[in-house]
Amino acid sequence: MVKVMFRKVDVDGLNIFYRAAGAESAPALLLLHGFPSASHMFRDLIPLLADRFRIVAPDLPGFGLSYLPGAGLTFDGIAHIIDRFTEVIGLDRYALYVFDYGAPTGFRLAVKHPERITAIVSQNGNAYVQGLSDGWNPIRAYWENDSPANREALRNFLTPETTVWQYTHGVPDATVVSPDGYSLDNYYLSRPGVAETQLDLFGDYRSNVALYPEFQRYFRTHQPPLLAVWGKNDPFFLPAGAEAFKRDVPRAVVQFFDTGHFALETHAAEIAAAIRGFLAGAGNAR
Repeated sequence: MVKVMFRKVDVDGLNIFYRAAGAESAPALLLLHGFPSASHMFRDLIPLLADRFRIVAPDLPGFGLSYLPGAGLTFDGIAHIIDRFTEVIGLDRYALYVFDYGAPTGFRLAVKHPERITAIVSQNGNAYVQGLSDGWNPIRAYWENDSPANREALRNFLTPETTVWQYTHGVPDATVVSPDGYSLDNYYLSRPGVAETQLDLFGDYRSNVALYPEFQRYFRTHQPPLLAVWGKNDPFFLPAGAEAFKRDVPRAVVQFFDTGHFALETHAAEIAAAIRGFLAGAGNAR
């Protein structure tokens, strides 16, 4: 049986919740979740990897059980706090698993500390404009004109129905998607102040797109072992975004699965197997 521990740590006065499993002497794997989720999205993956890796999965600031800020949360701010989180808990070298919002967070860490990153697993974690679908158009409109009307239109992304849709769209059989994940996400989204924080992050996502050239330069320069495992029916991040990694990291491995955005909900076992094989080949299983 895999023992998963649930902890909070003080990071410069801010509480960060995280899940931890595996031996502390094992190669480290940092799991970074996306919108609108939290580390619970890794509940099926962690037991499949913890015999081989030290697993650390924090709730990002503004999400889950971590520190909930007031207005003004940015992706730079999230990345800074998670960077300090890794230092506080003693992660000095680690592989990254990045998904959705976790991708621009993790890629910022990689750009800042390339010597710390042993490998990258991107699960529907984008770094190329080719990967952005038309589903981003309402958010793009807010980037171009941050009017109250354009901000208000984005509240549709925060409704319970939209959360369920994000989990089930593109899944051939939606009955295999557990309600646990989207139900907990909807609870977290319903808390006071969270909606405004999420609207702020929709607006700040433009900073991630602006950094795509820097992320790509990091890939080209440092050639990290890179595995892209992608739900090919994702309504937000297109398969072209996964294939684009090969432009900058020619030896990148790209695998597609017949599922949607939250690929772990339907393919945790397959993704875990891909990670184990990939990280072993990349030298991270020593």
